[in-house]
Amino acid sequence: MKLSLATILCAGQLLAMTTSRGPEWPRWRGPDGTGISKETEWDPQALAKGPKVKWKVNVGEGHSCVSIADKRLYTLGNKNNVDVIYCVDAETGKEVWHHTYPSKKGNYPGPRSTPALDGDFVYTMSRDGLALCLDAKTGKVKWQVDLLSEHGGSHITWGLAGSPLVVGDAVFYNAGASGVALNKATGKKIWASGGGKGGYATPVFFKNKDRECLAIFSSKDVFVVDAKTGEKLLDHRWETSYDVNAPDPLFFDGKLFITSGYNRGCALLDLSGAGARTVWENQNLSCHFSSPIYLDGHIYGVDGNTGTGQLRCLDAKTGEVKWSERGGFENLMIAGGKILAIDKKGELKIAEADPSGYKEIAQATVLSRRAQNWTAPVLCNGLIYCRNSKGDLVCIDVR
Repeated sequence: MKLSLATILCAGQLLAMTTSRGPEWPRWRGPDGTGISKETEWDPQALAKGPKVKWKVNVGEGHSCVSIADKRLYTLGNKNNVDVIYCVDAETGKEVWHHTYPSKKGNYPGPRSTPALDGDFVYTMSRDGLALCLDAKTGKVKWQVDLLSEHGGSHITWGLAGSPLVVGDAVFYNAGASGVALNKATGKKIWASGGGKGGYATPVFFKNKDRECLAIFSSKDVFVVDAKTGEKLLDHRWETSYDVNAPDPLFFDGKLFITSGYNRGCALLDLSGAGARTVWENQNLSCHFSSPIYLDGHIYGVDGNTGTGQLRCLDAKTGEVKWSERGGFENLMIAGGKILAIDKKGELKIAEADPSGYKEIAQATVLSRRAQNWTAPVLCNGLIYCRNSKGDLVCIDVR
């Protein structure tokens, strides 16, 4: 069959449009919620040559990370007791739109939740549990719901911090005893767990024994619930100082890894039976705020409370420490087999994700040491985005 020139040109244009979008980071912890980017078209050594700051803007106080799709970046901040949802051009930092609503900045000021992008819409949550769905192109509000007042649940000490999670037709939140699920198109309730205190982590979606599940960290437990109904499938007690269960659980090989700070430590839970069987538990990784990352049989994370963190690698099967690197680390991601970690001094460090030892490739100061540098860095389309508590958002070119 012969194709017309017009057909060939049209196909070529469609292909160009498809391939020009490049990698995306549409939600907290990336497209798979793992903290890992599959992007390889970037140069780790470029960081040591400058770094090349492409742009820098201020988005207000808070610890919200960034989400990126269609070359637009979304994040949250607070200015003068007003939350601001920002949409900016990911290449230039130029504002596209913003949306505001009253919100006290609270202790450790500002929002911590990260926007979630799904198709034409962006989903956000405030520290008080105000959930919004907005048009991603214009910022126009489609719906909003006060999760705690409308669906039950108590405020937690430092404000809700988990990010929205969109799966299928539902958007999930860590609010109430063990989560809330809303219809993503309408904001109507699918299920709600009711009264009780959630944790600070984002719900984690996974399939176990052919069942769609969520792992949700509450104030004193980790729950596994049925994603469709909210039914509690299992409950593992996990009490922490000040009820701070903040790092996301990790699911791999039919097991769930959990960790918390204040020397609480970590545990690997086998979910193959009726309940959660502890495979091992120790204090080799006590993640305070940052969520750990599982890669090729090993767990990488920041051990210790903020300001004192050591970057550490554990053997996932045994919980044994493979290596540990001091330096006041705060948060991390992994891209192309490389760790990108930010420390308390605002230094971005790139190292091999290698269980045989810490092997640093490059480092550079990208943020002020006078702010809290708790937010995870994000690499997308050869650009690294770093943000601090004062709202300084910087874009570093490593292409």
